[in-house]
Amino acid sequence: MSFWLIKSEPFKYSWDQFVKDKQTFWDGVRNYQARNNLRAMKKGDLALWYHSNEGLEIVGIAKVVTEAYQDPTTEETAWVVVDFKPVKKLKKPVSLATVKSDKRLANMALVKAQRLSVQPVTEAEWDIIMELSETN
Repeated sequence: MSFWLIKSEPFKYSWDQFVKDKQTFWDGVRNYQARNNLRAMKKGDLALWYHSNEGLEIVGIAKVVTEAYQDPTTEETAWVVVDFKPVKKLKKPVSLATVKSDKRLANMALVKAQRLSVQPVTEAEWDIIMELSETN
């Protein structure tokens, strides 16, 4: 299993809306590196749900339920989506400031490649985020 981080602006699509919907496809990715990360996702992989622009915090865990397929919002074949379902809300959100201040996360993509909307997360980084969020 692999771990990921996906970013959503809460005013466009929040964690709470995701939970209400019970499942969604991750569309609108128009960056080749982020697209390649979507293509690398496998059914059962887990992703941290990060509220970007406002909130600036990791708030939940999502699971890949369908691997990459053509993005239905465009006819351009270069772009794909992945289906996610919510797993659980973090007991305590983990802010970007907390991530940046934790030396153990200095190499995390969220710190190094902040603009990338779909990022890999190492197992060690995942474990640290779970510790910081008091989530098991």
